[in-house]
Amino acid sequence: MFAAITPLLLTGTIAERMKFSSFIIFIAAWSMLIYYPLVHWVWGGGWLSDLGVVDFAGGIVIHTSVGMAALAAALVLGKRRNYGPAIMIPHSIPLAVLGSSLLWLGWFGFNAGSALSASGGVAGNTVIVTHMASSVSALIWAGLSWIRTGKPSVVATINGAIAGLAGITPASGFVSAEHAFIIGIAIGVISYSGVVLFKEKLKIDDALDVSSVHGVAGIVGALAIGIFASTAINPGGVDGLLFGNPDQLWIQAVGVAIAAAMGFGGTWIILQILKHTIGIRVSAEVEDIGLDISEHAESAYSEEEEFLLDMDDYTDRLQEKDEILFKKKSETLFNKESNEVENDK
Repeated sequence: MFAAITPLLLTGTIAERMKFSSFIIFIAAWSMLIYYPLVHWVWGGGWLSDLGVVDFAGGIVIHTSVGMAALAAALVLGKRRNYGPAIMIPHSIPLAVLGSSLLWLGWFGFNAGSALSASGGVAGNTVIVTHMASSVSALIWAGLSWIRTGKPSVVATINGAIAGLAGITPASGFVSAEHAFIIGIAIGVISYSGVVLFKEKLKIDDALDVSSVHGVAGIVGALAIGIFASTAINPGGVDGLLFGNPDQLWIQAVGVAIAAAMGFGGTWIILQILKHTIGIRVSAEVEDIGLDISEHAESAYSEEEEFLLDMDDYTDRLQEKDEILFKKKSETLFNKESNEVENDK
């Protein structure tokens, strides 16, 4: 399940501009070369596990690696056309809230299920800790967006909740609810600051802020293990700085650094290879028309008047759209050939 979900998070970064064929190859390569080795090293008795790195439900293996991979992917792909506030308007806030609510509920299964048993109290504590951190982070994001814009934002609130869920994931089986409250504050503030830095200051087009909501949040939560973890919560876990084991903090930092380097560096290399062989980005014309039509020959959202058309009229409209796409491609090819002729002269 985690193997399927992890590369899925990357789709939130490359939305609206990557070739589908290149995406399939990229995801397969990324899973084999980055995700599976990290899983073995941390969860499969590998060298990071032997070093003492712990990750209860995927903050290092999943969120740190995929968050930094998202940052690399956004840099290699470049910005979407007409990048700016106009293309950042949510399609449907009610659907976003519904999806986030379902995700919040399902996350209890991710984290509590990672206890691998409903007995012993670890699973129950994990549910409480998960809910605490996500709720606090959601409130932090809502408050910060209110301060910066003068209005409380629903979209910011649900992003904050998801950041809290991602951030508490690695620590959820090792910390108390009281410490989860503190971790939730840290996750909320730092992940929100990550969005401001990457998207507003550096102008990196990470469409769904995966680098901050998952990557930055996951790093905060993984490092928090080195401070707040306690064997009183999970006898099979570790103690952190506050419970007499300061070494756990640098051990966690090593795990985070390896996952971040693998995620960012590996993604950069894979995408650069694809970019210089089969190409990774669709043309400007295809991007303007929309990848649903150009890449899949389907329209994601039907226009209401289409339901009033008979079959002949409907097919005529589809043919008209195809002709527009063909015309734009022909014009691009003609201009390219004309420029080559001019250069030869």
